[in-house]
Amino acid sequence: MCQLLAMNSSKPAALGFSFAGFAERGGRTGEHKDGWGIAFHTDTGCRLITDHLASIDSPLAAELKRQPIKARNIVAHIRKATQGRVALENSHPFARRLWGQTWSFAHNGDLGQFAPPPGAYHPAGDTDSEKAFCHLLSGLLQRFPHGQPARHLLYAALLELAGAVAAHGSFNFLLSNGALMFAHCSTSLHYVLRAYPFSVARLIDCDLSIDFRQHNHLDDRIAVIATAPLTSDEPWQAFAPGELRLFVAGQAVASPAAPEPSTRRLRFAIC
Repeated sequence: MCQLLAMNSSKPAALGFSFAGFAERGGRTGEHKDGWGIAFHTDTGCRLITDHLASIDSPLAAELKRQPIKARNIVAHIRKATQGRVALENSHPFARRLWGQTWSFAHNGDLGQFAPPPGAYHPAGDTDSEKAFCHLLSGLLQRFPHGQPARHLLYAALLELAGAVAAHGSFNFLLSNGALMFAHCSTSLHYVLRAYPFSVARLIDCDLSIDFRQHNHLDDRIAVIATAPLTSDEPWQAFAPGELRLFVAGQAVASPAAPEPSTRRLRFAIC
């Protein structure tokens, strides 16, 4: 299966440390050699980088380790092909425009013979993953044709759509529009919240550690999501099968399925 990695942060942040360990799983500590990619959601839009090479052999991946890009939301993926050719158009993340925003998506799993009906979005490649992404966005557009709905309505719709797709196989995925980060688990997904007081962390996949106290401020909050924990000494939490979580400004939103009481109160609770 493929490997997923995401970051959701209260401020623009670099994913360099986590990406260094994650990239090792693309051919050195893992067998995921069939391409990789990463989407950066910044204030100027979404920058998408994909490669058909294994991440351990990719000059692009090496450059990102040396000069990581800062963003508030990042979605990354390393691929082990189960459906679709090893080709650039089949490398995740995928990106599409919806409600005037760019949404990025990456999937881990195998959806078998999943064949959704034609919708407003169409895949450019031949993976089950991109079919599922297009199906999700088509379903959201059909439900909310006039623009992005309130957060609790968006969450409920995604949960329903994801459940229907997951009936065809394993459907672990990451989905972001640059402000919201959704993460859905079928089989394996974990997250860790990094905030004050920060500590030292050591990667599992390579001999590298970092003292986050030297790099972060008191009000920094960062959520990192991965298929399997990246560090050996942080309190990673496992998702439950079938669980959809929403992360905003570096925090897990407690009850996104409930109506939002007010803009003022919501900002106080999350930010």
